[in-house]
Amino acid sequence: MAIMVSLWVLDRCYPVGPRVQAVMDSANQANSQRQPNNLQDLAQDFAQVVTDRYGRMLRAFPDQQGVWRYPTSHAQVDQRYQQALLSYEDQWFYYHPGVNPLALMRAAWQNWRCDCVVSGGSTITMQVARILYPHPRTLAGKARQMARALQLEWHLSKSQILDLYLNYAPMGGVIEGVEAAAQTYLDKSAAELSLAESALLAVLPQAPSRLRPDRHPQRAKAARDKVIKRLSGNGIITAQEAELALMEPVLALKPGVPQHAPLLARRLVQQQPQQAVIQTSLDLDVQMEVADLLKRYVQPLPDHHSGAVLVLENSTNQVAAYAGTADFGNAARWGHVDMVTAVRSPGSTMKPFIYGLALDRGIIHGASLLSDVPRLREDYQPGNFSNGFFGPVTPRQALHQSLNLPAVQVLEQLGSQVFHTAIRNAGANYRIPGDGKANLSLALGGGGVRLEDLVMLYHGLMNQGQTQPIQYLLPSQQRLKHQHQTQTSAQTPASHWLLSPEAAWVTAELIHNPLPSRTRSIDVAVNRPFGWKTGTSYGFRDAWAIGVSEKYTIGVWLGRPDGTPSPGYFGGVTALPLLEQVFRMVDRQPGWPAAPADVEQATVCWPLGRRQSETDQASCHQTRQGWIVRGQVPPTLPDAHRPYTQNPMIVSLNADGKLIQPGCGGPRASSVKLALWPLMLEPWVNRKHRYQNQIPALADDCKSQVAIEQPLQIIGAEPDSHLLAVNAQRSPEMTLGSQGGLGARHWFLNGQFVASTGAEQTLNIQLQRPGKQQLMLVDDQGNSDWVSFWWD
Repeated sequence: MAIMVSLWVLDRCYPVGPRVQAVMDSANQANSQRQPNNLQDLAQDFAQVVTDRYGRMLRAFPDQQGVWRYPTSHAQVDQRYQQALLSYEDQWFYYHPGVNPLALMRAAWQNWRCDCVVSGGSTITMQVARILYPHPRTLAGKARQMARALQLEWHLSKSQILDLYLNYAPMGGVIEGVEAAAQTYLDKSAAELSLAESALLAVLPQAPSRLRPDRHPQRAKAARDKVIKRLSGNGIITAQEAELALMEPVLALKPGVPQHAPLLARRLVQQQPQQAVIQTSLDLDVQMEVADLLKRYVQPLPDHHSGAVLVLENSTNQVAAYAGTADFGNAARWGHVDMVTAVRSPGSTMKPFIYGLALDRGIIHGASLLSDVPRLREDYQPGNFSNGFFGPVTPRQALHQSLNLPAVQVLEQLGSQVFHTAIRNAGANYRIPGDGKANLSLALGGGGVRLEDLVMLYHGLMNQGQTQPIQYLLPSQQRLKHQHQTQTSAQTPASHWLLSPEAAWVTAELIHNPLPSRTRSIDVAVNRPFGWKTGTSYGFRDAWAIGVSEKYTIGVWLGRPDGTPSPGYFGGVTALPLLEQVFRMVDRQPGWPAAPADVEQATVCWPLGRRQSETDQASCHQTRQGWIVRGQVPPTLPDAHRPYTQNPMIVSLNADGKLIQPGCGGPRASSVKLALWPLMLEPWVNRKHRYQNQIPALADDCKSQVAIEQPLQIIGAEPDSHLLAVNAQRSPEMTLGSQGGLGARHWFLNGQFVASTGAEQTLNIQLQRPGKQQLMLVDDQGNSDWVSFWWD
């Protein structure tokens, strides 16, 4: 009774303090919904540790005093360490009330006989008391230490006291606790210690400065061997185990902290400042390989260039690797800037979602006839990244060649605001500069987006059209994060519809292509390519490559974080080879999901864009194979240069087969359907299918009002001809003219606008670079002609 009264008085006069109180509060909450660890509420006492999915350390941040202390518990520490600790320090730990009188008397007798310090009589509980309540090395101080030890035993269980020792025992310098010592000196967790390593860390708190294994390995070995011999003498280990442990050398690392995924670690610590251990979804092995690959890949690039790679597992929506910079800490490469979260122009990487949304809304199908030609009558007139125009293309061809003009054509039909709203509703913030109004430039990267948003959107293609916020934490950690922020139970991250499952699969299939030969590795599995899309922002500021397979979605960015242009560095040449290497590293033979039930492949006819089975033979000029979503086979998009012309065009013929006005020609008159190509695509069409050649001859009487113009033709450049420069110091100069057509002429060389001339004027053009040239001419009515030739 007297002891209990004394302890009560001690509690009133000298409270247990915040550390012990936190442990007590944690025990009281053990049956609550929260169920924290014993030391969960002491986050400010510990270095914040960020680990991978298996508990391996990625990065740690010291506590407020600069001490490296990593939280752990007796259940997480190797049993051999606990045996070594208790055998050497306090073998009666589980039986005494905090003070062991026999040990104190033995130590006092040994020290008196030697007139020196031979041994100490402190129990583990007393050592915890000295750590928590420092005191001078006097008899009075020793008495206070014993009183505090009794107080700890009164309030805490043996397991809780042992946990305090494991977390706060001095291990040399600013290192405290067995987990911090194991990670710092041995580069492993305290759960993975060998017998010799357990003995070393068990004796280290006796003289942490004198026995530091990184500075005094011989002293540390001698002390360790003493522990091993005692374990053997007490029968805790066999003689053979002791012999093997004694042979093990003492090898310790210099104190340091791993820097794996440093930018993600910093980001998560800022989000959860009270969380002692943050367990991410990253896989340390994959993280190290990806980070090392990125660093090596960027080394040949000029200074101030950096890169970022994000690897997402599709089945769990969890990130396996996060390389936010190419070389963390390297100022010459802006190593402190996280390019996973930086807002940059996405270039052409948003194009697949334009086609996907158009597929869903029945605007196009997988084999629609699209036009890669100049936009003369429109306010927005972009060109292509590559030189020249490709004419009639399918959505797959347009995406594979990353053509700008077909994407703008489809977006114009879809609606810029519809596209922007769909992207935002899917959870991605596609930021628009200026007035913030959606416009056609969004098709070509006319806004800002983050790499992690792009990866989330592309993951939606592999997730049946649904997007979810990317997960950087394991589910249990996600709940803890939610509790810290809202103090309510966590919910599964909400899914958002981006596309239907059918449109998502077809969109992914449109980018499911073999790699270009210039980027493909020698041993790549060509027969099983992954889906990919590249992008280059205006001025060569950003090079992108995003890829998908059945298992992974991977995003790559390369460029300068300060936004300075990098001429010659673009997605298809700079970023795509890196994407392919990452895929080979994590998913060497990518799989591909099967098509949904409501997706079919059909043969369609150009130029009308309808099924072959629903198109008469005369109107089916060319056929294409394409994927159809939910049976939707919409016709070819309207022709801006023939806005009021019905397609197919129905004309009336007299008995001689000549063109007449409708209603003329008597009972022998007939009608015929003419399938019309978009006017500006006619230079790419077989001559017999061009408008002028399909229209029959005019009848002498009852003439039709159908306008028949002379076709536009370039004069002065012969198809497939070869030019030679007369003067080696000067490039060739060409004098060009035209015939046919109506109105002014607009000239394009290699896809770039050159000049406009009158119908009768000529134009002098000086070539700029050797090689293949494409010359295109368009008049005010949309008639066009083009030729390709060579400058040798």
